[in-house]
Amino acid sequence: MNIGKQIADLRKQKGVSRDELGKEVGTSGAVIGRYEREEITPSVEIANKIAKALGVSLDYLVGNTDLELTDKLMNRIKEVARMTEKDKDYVYTLIDAFIAKNKLKGLV
Repeated sequence: MNIGKQIADLRKQKGVSRDELGKEVGTSGAVIGRYEREEITPSVEIANKIAKALGVSLDYLVGNTDLELTDKLMNRIKEVARMTEKDKDYVYTLIDAFIAKNKLKGLV
């Protein structure tokens, strides 16, 4: 997926106008429209601001990964990283249990 389509899709999913997104990242709605139509390409700095404004990683925005790492998920990962090894193991056990549960649902 190209970055322009990704920006447009994410912006629409979030219910944000081009003008609102432009204001948040320090540009205009018209420029956001040009990014979306692939007329111009945002700088890395602006692309990073757009990603943050839309709540995704820069890698996800530019299509380097299809894994959407939202700010919410990244904050939780950071919190787990600060835990003791014992607490991390407990969190991993809980996550593994939910993964197994969801896999079983898929078999039914």
